[in-house]
Amino acid sequence: MNTLKIKSIEKITHDVLQVKTNKPSNLEFKPGQATELFINKEGWKEEGRPFTFTSLPEDKDLEFVIKTYPDHNGVTEQLLDLNEGDELLQNEVFGNIYFRGKGTFIAGGAGLTPLIAILRDRDKHGENEDNKLIFSNKTKGDIILKEELENMLGDQFVNILSEENTDDYPHGHIDKDFLKDHILKLDQKFYVCGPPPMIENVVKDLKDIGVDDDNIILEE
Repeated sequence: MNTLKIKSIEKITHDVLQVKTNKPSNLEFKPGQATELFINKEGWKEEGRPFTFTSLPEDKDLEFVIKTYPDHNGVTEQLLDLNEGDELLQNEVFGNIYFRGKGTFIAGGAGLTPLIAILRDRDKHGENEDNKLIFSNKTKGDIILKEELENMLGDQFVNILSEENTDDYPHGHIDKDFLKDHILKLDQKFYVCGPPPMIENVVKDLKDIGVDDDNIILEE
C-alpha cells in the first residue's frame, strides 16, 4: 500500500474533483487503468473505492478525476472535505480498459475517466486523428474536461444530453440510431464505459449493428 499526499484538489464541474498527488517511484500502470484508494483518516482506512489514473504513467504526479456523490454519505462525500496535505492510501493497479488499437470511445458521465488517460496518451503521440469520443451526460454542466477534449478531438468529440435541451448538442440517449449516425466503420475497437444499464444497452446495440464481440472492450 502506498501513501499519497494531496498536492492540489479542486472542483472542475459542479460535482467532479480533480485530485493531484505525489507519485510513488515503484508505481506502474497503463493509461486507462485504475487503483483502489482509501482516505488516510480514522474510520475511512478500510473503505476502498476504485478510481482511474487520469495522469499518464510518465507524469511526475498522479491525477484522479472523481465524480462526487454528496448525498451518499460515502467516500466521495468525504473527499470533498480533503485539503492539500491530506493523505490517500493506494492499493494495487487493475483494469481491462487500456489502448488496444484506434477506435470509438463511448462514455456515460463519470465513465469517461478511464478514457481520459488513453486519449491524452494518444494525443501526446499525435495519434488521435482516427479516434472518436461519444459522450453522454445529463446536462451541459456535466461535461467533464470539455475544452481539453475539444482541443484533442475536434469534430470527433460528439456529445449528447439526456436531460437538457440545447441548440449546442443533440438530446436523448446513445441508442442504435445515434450509433449508426456516428459510426462509419464497424471493424475497429469500441471502448465502452459508464453506468451498467448504459453499457448493457450500448453493447447490445453495437452487436445489433454488426460490431464483432472481440472489438468491444469493457471493464471486467
